[in-house]
Amino acid sequence: MAGDLKSGRIVIVGASLAGLRAAEALREEGFAGELTLVGDERHLPYDRPPLSKQVLLGQVHAEDTALPRRREVHAKWKLGVRARGVDPIGKRVLLAGGEELPFDRLLIATGTRARPWPNAEEDALDGVFTLRTCEDAAALAAHLSAGPRRVLVIGAGFTGSEIASACRERGLEVTVAERGPAPLVGALGGAFGVLAAKLQIAHGVDLRCGVTVTALTGRDGRLAGAELSDGTRIEADIAVVASGAIRNTEWLAQSGLAAGPRGIACDAGCRAFNMYGIVTDDVFVAGDVARFPHPLFEYQMLSLEHWGNALAQAEVAAHNMVNPGPLRRPHLAVPAFWSSQFGINIKSVGVPTFSDQVVIAQGSLENRRFVAVYGYRGRVTAAVSLNRAKWLEHYERMIETAAPFPPEPATVEPAARAPVPSNVPDPKVLSHGPTVSLTGYLPDRRLTLRHWGG
Repeated sequence: MAGDLKSGRIVIVGASLAGLRAAEALREEGFAGELTLVGDERHLPYDRPPLSKQVLLGQVHAEDTALPRRREVHAKWKLGVRARGVDPIGKRVLLAGGEELPFDRLLIATGTRARPWPNAEEDALDGVFTLRTCEDAAALAAHLSAGPRRVLVIGAGFTGSEIASACRERGLEVTVAERGPAPLVGALGGAFGVLAAKLQIAHGVDLRCGVTVTALTGRDGRLAGAELSDGTRIEADIAVVASGAIRNTEWLAQSGLAAGPRGIACDAGCRAFNMYGIVTDDVFVAGDVARFPHPLFEYQMLSLEHWGNALAQAEVAAHNMVNPGPLRRPHLAVPAFWSSQFGINIKSVGVPTFSDQVVIAQGSLENRRFVAVYGYRGRVTAAVSLNRAKWLEHYERMIETAAPFPPEPATVEPAARAPVPSNVPDPKVLSHGPTVSLTGYLPDRRLTLRHWGG
């Protein structure tokens, strides 16, 4: 059986980070069969994190963000081609042009796309942008270089905050509109959001929280400004819609897979579930589009929009595609991400939204150099550092071992602080999507199964 798994036909739908790394891992694992990568963008795989940072600052051209190759993958590339469906019985991927790709095993790594402005007429105004692709970044960077009077950023999640940071670094006037109570609350909770708000204001951002943009207004086909829910109006030449991402699952509507707006459900080995909750053995999932259980977080189904998760999950999926059952391994990596904005470096391990309390374990808010540790029901579930990343490995081990919360002091620093509520908001109150979604039952709910004797 192992020999058969090293041959045959594998199709990967999604030619970005997860797709490329999976292809490389398949070859590393000894897969010698036919490998095909399908991507709806015409570009070879490129890196997305620089798009909201170096590209917007004019430090890097969007076309120079190609991902480095670890090895030759000897694959057929079908770029600029959209997949429109999967025939699970005939084991074929259906392409938009009518072509059909037979497979023995399929990896779905279709990721996400930016959520557009909901009013199509307003969205078509010159000056309205989203940021997801290298074309998006190149066009937005060119408009920022032209020196707009004001930029409106809609949504204060990580992407929106990084865009606002780049604009201020360019010396541009920026207004940020966020439906929630503060920036970054969807990822890091309300306690951290208070600091994020102060940081943006200190850097000259016109921050408007607790409001929504009700309309984008135009003049002669160009953006002129926006109307807010509090009755105020803003003049702006550019509006960047940073209201989260949509997982690319619509093309799987007739596939029989457990695919929906929250992603494609799979087991810890990256094997996709079908719509009845039965695990498949020939369809695998990796990256932003995957929705998987994690034992460290009470088997909540996690959907992660993290660079590191896409990389780790792709390698696990590739390994399991070409190895028999006893040799397969689970995807148990502790989630981690980073962000640079307003002169600070934010790094996180674990799932901050899986928490009820948070404590400053090291450093101080005043110095903007600290580690915040999150807990849920008395155990450590996450840690976030601000300009103090070297300690995160220590807290990652605490997460992996379900160490008690609040943690013992890691250093001899005198400040012993009491935990406070982490104030994780309901995602419905945000104008941006969270980068981590807990998509199973809430942690404090249990499903009771009654077994009847017979």
